[in-house]
Amino acid sequence: MTDMSNGMVGRSDVIETVRDLIVKVAPTEATVLISGESGSGKELVAQAIHARSVRSSGPFLGINCGALPPTLIESELFGFERGSFTGAARSHAGMVERASGGTLFLDEVTEMSADMQTRLLRFLETQRFFRVGGSQEIRTDVRVIAATNRSPVQAVRDGALREDLLYRLAVFPINLAPLRERGDDVQ
Repeated sequence: MTDMSNGMVGRSDVIETVRDLIVKVAPTEATVLISGESGSGKELVAQAIHARSVRSSGPFLGINCGALPPTLIESELFGFERGSFTGAARSHAGMVERASGGTLFLDEVTEMSADMQTRLLRFLETQRFFRVGGSQEIRTDVRVIAATNRSPVQAVRDGALREDLLYRLAVFPINLAPLRERGDDVQ
């Protein structure tokens, strides 16, 4: 059984193909969209890409976009300025700012509201953003790896994912087969 030193183990042909894709994309700056069922190892693939990249000494931060209410995700991603909303007693750097020099993993990106997808698209195009309540544009240097448990194409058809965001995220797509199809990998 092969181990990539990040917890990703397996010996099936499918997982070997995924390892080859990781080796191919890791040294690039391409955004990656990993799709696969829950439990198929999407975050492990993202961690393996980060570990093999030139950003490996930088942070790897992950956020589950489906676990946060739409009102919180913007401030978690982009941060906020003191006084920008009730309870904002201090300024807070968001995940895109804290992940600078490293990798930001956006899990379940298709669960993001359409409004947040627009803001994410703008950030991906410019690497610039404003904190919630802020007036100063901030530039960061972060690689984005996103994941979804849905078919990305079907998510576009269903209106759950903006088509332009799909193209921006899926510069290098990786599809993970479910564990039930990777019998050699299940111990």
